[in-house]
Amino acid sequence: MRIIGIAREALEFILGVSRSTAPNEFAGLLQETDGVITDIMILPGTESSNRNAVIKLFMMPNIKSVGSVHSHPTSNVTPSKADIRLFGKTGSHHIIVGAPYDKNSWKCYNSDGNVQNLPVLDIELDDVEIL
Repeated sequence: MRIIGIAREALEFILGVSRSTAPNEFAGLLQETDGVITDIMILPGTESSNRNAVIKLFMMPNIKSVGSVHSHPTSNVTPSKADIRLFGKTGSHHIIVGAPYDKNSWKCYNSDGNVQNLPVLDIELDDVEIL
């Protein structure tokens, strides 16, 4: 699946959750609809502290992710070696958000840890009804 961007609403959710969990890290998996990242899946058992966040991939339901997202408690959004190891397991697009968790404090990386462009798209997300 070719990813063409991230919905502004999804990015705003990521920034808000990152801000509210600081100084602990936030982590989740990215989901797409028609090539646009629209959802963030938070897996049960994900552990978070001010040093790292650990996603329990064995808890992932039988669906695919297109990548991962996590926050850093500082303004440094460069991936660590541990980040890059996770990147290789979860898809092709990986977002790291840093303080102050605003529209200018995030970057997207490919599975090798190289910066890649991820346009923010102004699209309307359908309301989801939970049954």
